[in-house]
Amino acid sequence: MKKNIFCSFALLLAVPLLAAESNPLAEVKAAAAALASQTNYSWRTTVEVPANSRFRPGPTEGRTEKEGYTLLSFSFGDNVTEAVLKGTNGALKTPDGDWRSLAEAANDDGGGPNPGMFLARMLQNFKTPAAQAAELAGQAKELKIGTNGISGALTDDAARTLLTFRPRGGGAEGPTVSNAMGSVTFWLAGGKVAKYQFHVQGTVSFNGNERDVDRTTTVEIKDVNATKIAVPDEAKKKL
Repeated sequence: MKKNIFCSFALLLAVPLLAAESNPLAEVKAAAAALASQTNYSWRTTVEVPANSRFRPGPTEGRTEKEGYTLLSFSFGDNVTEAVLKGTNGALKTPDGDWRSLAEAANDDGGGPNPGMFLARMLQNFKTPAAQAAELAGQAKELKIGTNGISGALTDDAARTLLTFRPRGGGAEGPTVSNAMGSVTFWLAGGKVAKYQFHVQGTVSFNGNERDVDRTTTVEIKDVNATKIAVPDEAKKKL
């Protein structure tokens, strides 16, 4: 009888201790920091949208090294755009094969639509997977450990930010978002972030046009400490 009472008492003490030790947010942030501390790594980003969506981005391939260069390859339909980033500087490869700094790409309107401006502004706010994973973890209302990763709902502000691009330069207003909601899931391996996925949906309004957005983005990490990075000399000159 005394033995049973002792075991029950020990179990009651252990429950709050286990709960205190279980901190999914701290676990994900530590795993993101562990990934960031590696010498280098690669990743692949894919975006899923409804079949009737007008904007269907292709995959993005990325490579990065600690305190060094980040190389990106974006696919939009049959077009592939390469970019190099280092610190706050970056360069884009034009369809003609020339490298331009982000400032040059953003300012060259050519008298018409300028895809380079869109990409330059997107790259100016780019975050590597380690940094983005840590940010997303902090933007979750609450993270819970489940049978399929560590998951949680995103705050409304986080969902709105992910649904839109940042406001344009020159004081112009960016798009507005209503009914924004989102969620995020992380998968860890070996103490590091191995994969994460975020889903956002809402209604985006811009210049009188309104459209519903439903987008799932998946980032898979690979080749940790086994990624080779070679930056073209033409690109280095623009950084």
